[in-house]
Amino acid sequence: MDFKSKIILIYGPTASGKSEFAIKLAKKIKGEIINADSMQVYKELKILSARPSKKDYKNIKHHLYGFQPVKRNYSSGEWLKAAKKKILDIKKRNKVPIIIGGTGLYFKALTEGIVNIPNIPNRIREKVRKLNSSIGNKIFFKKLKELDPKASSFVNASDTQRLIRAYEVKLFTKRSLYEWFKSTKSDFEEQNFYKIYIDFPRNILIDKINKRTQNMIDKGAILEGKRFLNMSVSKKRTASKAIGLNEIQDFIDKKIKIDEVIDRISIKTRQYAKRQVTWGRGNMTDWNKIKHNRLDNFLKNI
Repeated sequence: MDFKSKIILIYGPTASGKSEFAIKLAKKIKGEIINADSMQVYKELKILSARPSKKDYKNIKHHLYGFQPVKRNYSSGEWLKAAKKKILDIKKRNKVPIIIGGTGLYFKALTEGIVNIPNIPNRIREKVRKLNSSIGNKIFFKKLKELDPKASSFVNASDTQRLIRAYEVKLFTKRSLYEWFKSTKSDFEEQNFYKIYIDFPRNILIDKINKRTQNMIDKGAILEGKRFLNMSVSKKRTASKAIGLNEIQDFIDKKIKIDEVIDRISIKTRQYAKRQVTWGRGNMTDWNKIKHNRLDNFLKNI
């Protein structure tokens, strides 16, 4: 396949070998890599976010890694704006943009666009949340059907967050959430993308996650975590949700020993990988699924 006209997307669970595969692919097709991982954008989280190494940067040009301070939130809208700029610049230089990561929301923003819904006033948001809490999802869904039949046709009756969102949007904008989504489009045509989903068996992935966690500790994850925690970053900031920070805090406070730090980080990482796989299966039905042991064959056949 001729990849020169394509924007390549590579998605897979954490520790699935995305970075290594992307670098090999970039070498073969004269590509440059753009980060699509919401934690790898932060400067101070190099080890805990498993950011590519200096050696990787030297071999292939990487973009949107480690360029945001942890004290600010970095939204998917900001990422999309930066990613589009990088894509156009890379293509202008006759290279192939390769988007790689495990943050599904970033890929969704790139391929489908971002819904530009006006900010809903807090008084309305609070009113809708109280209503949902008082009557429960089942009755709330019936009320949504009365208020907005279009939204109720594509919102799951058990999805509390989406139910509330659909209700408050219709209430404030007088326009269905369905219509907002339908009118949203990507800046790129569907045929511009070549989408790769790395399919990795859970039992092998668990082993890789365990080894990677140990490697992170060996490389200095504890010291990195201490530095981060000393910065007193608000718990509301995205970076504060990085896997490993709570465990490192407990280690500093002498609540747990290093072996338990490693075990807990591994468990949380496995849980995160499972959520990534679940999200991928639900949202990436049209992607080219490549089994982990077929990646080298894929590269050979390019």
